[in-house]
Amino acid sequence: MNHRRQAVRGLAAALAALVALTAAGCSSKAKSGDGKQTGAGGVKTGEGVTDKTISVGALTDMTGVYATLGKSVTQAQQLYVKQVNAAGGICGRQLELTVRDHGYDPQKALAAYTELEPKVVGFAQFIGSPFVAAVKPRVDVKDKGLVLPQAWSASLLGSPYIRVLGATYDVETINAVDFLLKEKGLTSGDKLGHVYFEGDYGENALKGSKYAAEKAGLTVVEQKIKPTDNDMSAQVAALKQAGVKAIVISAGPRQAASLVGVAAATGMKVPVVGNNSAFAPQLLGTQAGPALEKMYWFASPSLPIGADTPTAKKLVADYKAAYPSDTLDNGIVAGWTAASVFGEALKNACESKDLTRDGVDKALLTLTSYDAGFGMSHNLGDPKAPSSRESVIIQPDKKVPGGMRTVRQPFVADAAKSYTP
Repeated sequence: MNHRRQAVRGLAAALAALVALTAAGCSSKAKSGDGKQTGAGGVKTGEGVTDKTISVGALTDMTGVYATLGKSVTQAQQLYVKQVNAAGGICGRQLELTVRDHGYDPQKALAAYTELEPKVVGFAQFIGSPFVAAVKPRVDVKDKGLVLPQAWSASLLGSPYIRVLGATYDVETINAVDFLLKEKGLTSGDKLGHVYFEGDYGENALKGSKYAAEKAGLTVVEQKIKPTDNDMSAQVAALKQAGVKAIVISAGPRQAASLVGVAAATGMKVPVVGNNSAFAPQLLGTQAGPALEKMYWFASPSLPIGADTPTAKKLVADYKAAYPSDTLDNGIVAGWTAASVFGEALKNACESKDLTRDGVDKALLTLTSYDAGFGMSHNLGDPKAPSSRESVIIQPDKKVPGGMRTVRQPFVADAAKSYTP
C-alpha cells in the first residue's frame, strides 16, 4: 500500500512538474520563426516546412503500457508517409515523420515534445491523455501547431490546435454502458463496476459511466488503478463482493486481460466492456484469450482493421506487405486515420497557399465530413466538440483478421446525444 501511495505521488509530482514547465513555456515570447515567408510555388511556409519537405512529429509509446498500440500507430503512419511520397508528396514536397518514444513517461514525453516542436509543422501522433493535457496550455498560447493525439479525453476539447478524432472517453463509455443495458442484461437497480486508470483517461471515462448510470438507475462501484498495476485480482475480488452485474474497464490491454482472466477463473462470469485502448489482439494468444472471446467487448471510434470496406482491405494488404511479421490491430486504424486527416489538412492548406501552422490549423476546420474509410464521418469544424459521437462495439475473435469482429455497427446512445463532454 505504501508503495502504491508513493507511486501515485510520484506520477502526480511528475505531471505537476510537466505542467509547470509548459506554463513557463507559455509565458515566453513567441519564437522569431513565427514570421511567415514565401516558399516554392508562392506558398507561405513556417516551422517544419521547406521548399522540399514537410516535417511532422510523432510522440509515441513503444516501450510502456501502450507499446503494442504505439508500434502499430507509428508503422501505419510511416506507411502513409511512404505512399504519399511515392505519389509525389504534398504541395510539391516530401513528407517526413520524426518519431520519438516516450515510453508513457511524463518527463520523456515533455522532453520529446520540447525537442521536436520547433522542427515540425505539427504532430500526427501523441499518445497519452495526461501528457497531451499537460502541454495543452503551451500549444494553445505559444506553439499553435496542429496535434492529432491518440487520446480521447474531453479535457482536450476546446483547443483550436489539439483535435480529438472520434468520441471522447466519456461519450464512448456512455455508448458502452448502453450496449450492456440493451444487449447484455444490465438493468435498473444493478451495480456496475468500473476499473479505471488514475488521470485524464480513466477519470474522463468514469464521468461517462456515472452519467449513464444516473440515467439508467445503476450504481457505479469504482476501482481506481495505476498504469503500473498489472494484476487485477484485488479489483476482481472487490467487485465480486460488491455484487456487480457488469464491468467497464478504462485501462490498458494488459489490465483488461488480467481483469477478464481472473474474473473467469474465479467464476465471476459477468460481461466486461472496455474503452477503445483497452484491447490488443496479441492478448488472444495468452491464457486469458478464451475468456476474452467469451466475456469481453470494447467500444471503438471506428470499425476494426478487419472491416469489410475498400480502405480497410487495401490497408491490410499494404500493411502486411510492409510489416509481414506484425499483428494486425486497431492501432493501425488510429494511426492511419490521424495521418490521413493531417495529410488532408496539408493538401487544403496548400490550395490556400499557406503551409504555416496557422494555415494548416485553418485548413483543418474545412474538414466537416471527412471519411477515413472506417465507417465514421469526422466533423473537424468545431474545436469544442469531438469529431464524432459514434462508437462501434467490437468483440475479440481470433478467427477474424485482426482478431476483432463488429457486433454493433456505429451508433450513438440516446444518453450520449444529450450529454455535454
